[in-house]
Amino acid sequence: MNACYKSVWLKRVVLILAPVIAICITLFVGRYSISVPEVFRAIFSDSGSFGTTSREVNTVLWQLRLPRAVAGAFVGAALAVSGAAFQGVFRNPLVNSGILGVSNGAGFGAALAIVYFGGGYYNYFFAFAFGIMAVSLSYFSGRIYGSTPTVTLVLGGVVVSSFFGALTSILKYIADPYTQLPAITFWFMGSLASINYNHFIAFVPMTIGILMIYLSRWKINVLSMGEKEALALGVDTKFYKLVIIGGATLATAAGVCISGVIGWIGLVIPHIGRMIVGNDNTKLIPVSMSLGACFLVLMDMLARNISSSEIPIGILTSLIGTPFFVYLLKKTKGGGWR
Repeated sequence: MNACYKSVWLKRVVLILAPVIAICITLFVGRYSISVPEVFRAIFSDSGSFGTTSREVNTVLWQLRLPRAVAGAFVGAALAVSGAAFQGVFRNPLVNSGILGVSNGAGFGAALAIVYFGGGYYNYFFAFAFGIMAVSLSYFSGRIYGSTPTVTLVLGGVVVSSFFGALTSILKYIADPYTQLPAITFWFMGSLASINYNHFIAFVPMTIGILMIYLSRWKINVLSMGEKEALALGVDTKFYKLVIIGGATLATAAGVCISGVIGWIGLVIPHIGRMIVGNDNTKLIPVSMSLGACFLVLMDMLARNISSSEIPIGILTSLIGTPFFVYLLKKTKGGGWR
């Protein structure tokens, strides 16, 4: 019993430390070479224990690498845990965190801000607001259909995603081809290049959304059994679907609004988690959080260093996610959950 207790705590420590280690690794890697002693001097320079460090090293570490690594960990965890939650609730292993139109809604909001308000911090506000609006519209439009509640939500998401995609295309058409159109295109590729400490305000809704999913994680197991089975077990399906979908939407919208559209994390990472811990969402949710954080931090590090100019993260995640999606299609043979 004691050995089992120690094993559980060891796994929890590993899950917590893995993203921290990934963040620490990114502090050393980049075009501007920084040695291990220089990093320690930059971190502990106030104490005087490791001496002083140059202004350049302090700027690279504290203003460039650290904020985007921490933001990458939060965004990766938010997208991954949202994908796991959606896959459980909708009982479909091929569902991702943008199923209800969050990504297209946020993309339209960012494009609207770029075309009419000059971008800047308007991007984040409009992207977050329209991401939430897209899910709300998906819910209300889905109620028009007479099928099961889960199917109606998906159908509503398809309709709303298409609608916001069309609106975004209109904005691209009227955008200035030399300034605004490249900005819209780059935003849709996803990047953490512009992250600074002011963007950390987005961590609040991300954390709230993640906590809503985490605290309801065992309910996802019941909901994944089906509507009738969940009702037979006394679970208020409408309430918990609202909590879980609401938390996933909040986390995804907050993540997308500061990073742009980064695809495939919500699809790929939960499946990697299932390969490790199985389908039990009480284990899968925290594992997905840790894996998602590590994955996006390392992808950001790769994006910064793979070529002379930084590659948008969305391109790298798509290159990895596309073959994995083909693998999933072969694995499931077009079937549903499990």
